This record gives sequence, C-alpha cells and structure tokens, in this order.
Amino acid sequence: MAITRRTALALAPVAAAFPAVGRAAEKQTIRIGVLTDLNGPNSNGTGEGSVAATRLAAGDFMRAHPDVAVEVLFADYQSKPDIAQSIARDWFDRQGVDFISNVNNSSAALAIATLVRDKDKAAVFTTPASSDLTGKACGPNHVQWTYDTYSLGSCTGKALVAEGGDTWFFIAADYTFGKLLASDTARAVTSAGGRVIGQVSHPFPETTDFSTFLLQAQASGAKVIGLANSGENTVNCVKQAAEFGIAKRGQKLAALLLTIPDVHGIGLATAQGLLLTEAWYWDLDDKTRAFARRYAPTMKGRMPNMLQAGDYSAITHTLKAMAAMGVPAAKASGKALIAQMKAMPVEDEAFGKCTLRADGRLMHPMHLFQVKTPEESRYPWDYYRLVRTISAEDAFRPLNEGACSMVAG
Repeated sequence: MAITRRTALALAPVAAAFPAVGRAAEKQTIRIGVLTDLNGPNSNGTGEGSVAATRLAAGDFMRAHPDVAVEVLFADYQSKPDIAQSIARDWFDRQGVDFISNVNNSSAALAIATLVRDKDKAAVFTTPASSDLTGKACGPNHVQWTYDTYSLGSCTGKALVAEGGDTWFFIAADYTFGKLLASDTARAVTSAGGRVIGQVSHPFPETTDFSTFLLQAQASGAKVIGLANSGENTVNCVKQAAEFGIAKRGQKLAALLLTIPDVHGIGLATAQGLLLTEAWYWDLDDKTRAFARRYAPTMKGRMPNMLQAGDYSAITHTLKAMAAMGVPAAKASGKALIAQMKAMPVEDEAFGKCTLRADGRLMHPMHLFQVKTPEESRYPWDYYRLVRTISAEDAFRPLNEGACSMVAG
C-alpha cells in the first residue's frame, strides 16, 4: 500500500511537544507507533485521546530519564488490517519504530501480532478486545492490556441474568471482535442459567441504520438485546432503540462495550439505566480523579475512558521495562522486551498495581457500572454509579483455559 499524504503527515514524530527534555539526550531515542482510529466509528473512544495519553506517558518518562528521548508517531489505519500491516511494516523497516500500541480493531491486532513475532518487534495492545490475543493467538512479542471480550461478556452477561434477563438476542458487528464478544457473552449467559434465542450480524464499519436489526431483536421476544459492537455503532443502536421504544416495552439493552465518551454522545436521558463493564472510570477514586485532571487539559476538558487510561498505563510500563533492561537491548528484541515487562511488577498512577500474566494478559479488577439518570448527575462527566467491582481472577479467563501455547498444561 502506498502511504498517503495524510498518513505521511501522521507519521511525523511529536517528541517536540517536550523540547526541553527531549533535546537533553538525543543519543538514545525510543519510537512508539500508535496505530489508531482517527476518523472512524471508534475514534471517539481511542483516536486523538489515545495519542494524548501516550504523549503524557512519554513526557513523564522523559522527565524521569533525561538521557532518553521518546518520539510518538501515530496513524489512522481506517480499521483495515491490510492498511495496519502496511503502516506497521513501514514504521519498522524505515521509520525506526520500536514498538506499536493501541490497534483498536481485533482483526488488525491479530495481523500485527503475527508481524511483530516475525520481525522480533513488540506490540502493546491496549484497545483490541479479542480474547484470542491471549488465547490461541498468544505470542511472546505482544501483550493485551485493558480488557477483552471474555471479561466484558462475563461481567455484564452474568449480572443481567442474575437480574432476570435470562433470554438474549445479539446484534453483532460482522468481524472478529463482534463475533467473539457475542460468543464470549453467550458462554457467560448460558453458564449462569440463561439462553440465547437469536443473533444477527451487521456490516462493519459502514452500518449507520440499525432499524432492521433492532426490529428483529424486538420481535424475538428476548428479555435482553446484547449489542456486540462498539463506538458509533453502539451509540447509534442505543439511540435508535430509544426511538423504537424498546426499553419502554420491557426489553433491556446490554451495551457490551460502551465507554464514557459514548455515554456523553448518547446523553443521560437516553443512556440512563444501562449496565456496562469497564476497567477504569475517571471518578472511581482519588487516584483516578488525579490522573483525569492531568489528562483533561490535553483534550479540551474531555475525561479519559478506560482505553485511554490503558494507553497511559501500558506505555508507562513498557518504557520502564526498556529502561530497566537497557534501551539498546530493548530495541534489539521485542521478545526480550515483553519478557522483561512480564518479569517486572506493574504499577502506575492510572491502573495502580497489577500483574502481567504468562499469556500476556494484564490482570486487574473490572467494574460493573450503571449509567446515572440526569437527576443523579451532579457535575460534568458524572455519569456512572458503581454497582460492583469484580476481581481480576473472576473477570478474566483462567490461565489454563485459553489454549495459549506459551502456557504449560
């Protein structure tokens, strides 16, 4: 693929954002490539916000390590795996990128996982959801940070079945992520005593009118309509479901991947009452609020979601690992870098203390939230009420059940 002018501009390094620190040590330079969605259906929850979080982590690291410069490159791969691979190859072969982060599309992430293994580079996946990344597609050159389809489906699915939502109909995005999110949620629903009575898939990313799919779900009589999609697709589904009066007729919507920018776009009047699972919420405690106060000015007052907090956490730990093993050694082998990341304790101001498992899965709690009513919201971005916190061991797939080739037994 020929790199377009728009992409070429996106590849420009942005370390100049920290000129006083970056110039101090040009002899050691780390280059991060952020592959993200800048204009598509998931751009609101990743995109510029993920780049901002990566820059924030890079700036913090450079202040602590003035002998190392960190450059952040970014590109929009248009949610297409072939374009993601082409950009990544160019970054590795000609741009000097040391590791790739973000990659919010599961199909693209699976392709990048193969590429970094072949080239002995590293990928830090903060936004793709496919649980296969730490299962049958696990590898020594990548990790998965923020969440996955297993944890989303398990936490939200079981909670709704416990509330009486024991029959489900899924509307799923027709690609790897949507199919896995629906299947992982279906597994959780059936294990809790519920059953799935139907599923329909919609084209991704071009679908904007979900009326046909919603009417099929409504006609099924299922107590819960599971939305196995994300970003603008989920936002449009929730809005159009409200227009059809689906919730008023007694059916519940399960937005299986919904983050705070999506809720902001939907509005509390329409989103109120939705149950959702996230790894992180800006208003959860004093530490999350402190991080959010640092992040918000970089995005004109917008609060970060779990994906952007995950970007900060993952980049922070990756850079710490590079410093611990020595930058030249880290640049020489992505496999060695990932091994160093697994050997070190994970701790940062966004996610706190976590562990990085042998299969590449970051282990941390997940949280079940309910969207507040307009009357309950007291200040800007005050959107969630915490229902419960789920331990990492209960939220994520057991290590011995993922079919990861790196895990004995």
